[in-house]
Parts: sequence; C-alpha cells; structure tokens
Amino acid sequence: MFSAADLPQTIPVFPLPGALLLPRARLPLHIFEPRYLAMLDDTLKTSHRLIGMIQPREVPGSDKKKLHSIGCAGRLTGFSETEDGRYMITLSGISRFRVQAELEGFTPYIRCDVDWLGFERDLGGTERDSGFDRDRLLAILDRYFEAQNLTTDRDALKDAEDELLINSLSMLCPFDPEDKQALLEAPSLATRRETLITLIEFALRGGSNEEVMQ
Repeated sequence: MFSAADLPQTIPVFPLPGALLLPRARLPLHIFEPRYLAMLDDTLKTSHRLIGMIQPREVPGSDKKKLHSIGCAGRLTGFSETEDGRYMITLSGISRFRVQAELEGFTPYIRCDVDWLGFERDLGGTERDSGFDRDRLLAILDRYFEAQNLTTDRDALKDAEDELLINSLSMLCPFDPEDKQALLEAPSLATRRETLITLIEFALRGGSNEEVMQ
C-alpha cells in the first residue's frame, strides 16, 4: 500500500476524455499511440509506476484544450503486449492529485508537478457509506440500464461492497466527461453516490429539468 511519502512530485499524465479512475478501482486501457507507448516505457522504469489519468477540458473561444485541475493516479499493475506492438494495461487507482504545473521537456507526453494534499483519505482503507439505500439505487439502475440498452449482472451489483459498487458504476456509466469529473471530485463516497444518482435521474429525464419519470 502506498503512503504519502511514496508519492512522487512529478508524474506522467494521460488526458483521456470520459475515462475515469478512482482510488482502489481498476481501469483497463489500450495503449497504441507512439507518445503513450513512450510514456509506458518510461513508467516501467520507475519504482512507483504511477500514471495520472486526467480529463481534458474545452477552453471557451479556442480550439485548444487544457487539463482539469484534479486527476487520479494509478499504479501500473497489469501489462500485456499484442502481436502488433500494442499494449493492454491495467491501472489500479491510488490517489487523486491536483495539478500544480505542466512541465516543459523533451518527452512526447505530458508530465506534471502535482500536489497530493487534501486527498489523504484516498490512501486509506475502503470507504463506507452509512446512508446508502441500495434498493433505491438498484431500482433506478434497472430503469437506466433499460433506457441505455445496457446489461449487467444484477446479483453482482446486489452483493458488491458499497465502495466497489458506487465507484464501478461511476466509472462504467456512459456519462459526459464533465459529469465524470464531478464524480471524481466528490469529496466522499456518500457525495459520489448522491452525484451518481442525480446524474442517472437526469439521464432518465432525457436531460431535461422535468420531473423524473415514474
């Protein structure tokens, strides 16, 4: 397990719209662009093997994109190479971070100085959500999955631990990037659960402000 002392000041970051990584969750990724293959090679040479996942954001009045200020770092825990030189990797979420500065340098990928303060909870044990109404969430999910033409193992959802269920749904549901960012920045598991339910209910309304369909 990582401690605050193990976290480096500088990490490579992978700006990928809609890809959400959360602490203690796992994110599979398919790496094929040359700059990110270089990032992967360099990361494997480090002791921490951390890569920061972060959402790019639109800049009003410009076609350029910037990074959101908060991302989540994951440790490279799974790695396999395909016959055509691509990689399938797995990142295990360690801690969120706040971007301090994008570094100028010779790498083809982005590197950032980051600050880990304020996210100490991420390095602890599994979070609990004492106010979690699982039956309510599952009832809403049934309607949401039907509306989205999605399938799932309901028994697995019913038996999963609170954190695993809430974080997995936050990562897997097809929300917009800005909605994913809101889920990432939620200060607690309870807040993330509330945000998740709000987003699902909003989707069930068809993105309108009308009453939720019953």
